[in-house]
Amino acid sequence: MSTTPALKVLVVDDSNTIRRSAEIFLKQGGHEVLLADDGFDALAKINDYQPHLIFCDILMPRLDGYQTCAIIKRNPKFSGVPVIMLSSKDGLFDKARGRMVGSEDYLTKPFTKDQLLRAVQQFGTNLTGAL
Repeated sequence: MSTTPALKVLVVDDSNTIRRSAEIFLKQGGHEVLLADDGFDALAKINDYQPHLIFCDILMPRLDGYQTCAIIKRNPKFSGVPVIMLSSKDGLFDKARGRMVGSEDYLTKPFTKDQLLRAVQQFGTNLTGAL
């Protein structure tokens, strides 16, 4: 497995359990982790911390993952940041809708450490030239 440079990764999920497990897995992979519990929290943190990669839950109160992703992708400053949707449903419709708002990929929850780090490696390597 090739080594991915340490990236700033934002995990957006209203479930504390999902946020914490993602944080543990990503930190074990050597990455810096930021956590947000909803879309509004995420948008504030993206501006302040400028993450390299974002994992975003679909079903969240106030601002869902599709809306959050669409807002991120509409901002020219952050449109190049890969967004990977997280969902407990593995539906074709959800994947298609995620692509429509600009997400790069889709992970079904619960995810494993390997799945999470593989996604970071896949999309993080595309970013290393931009860092």
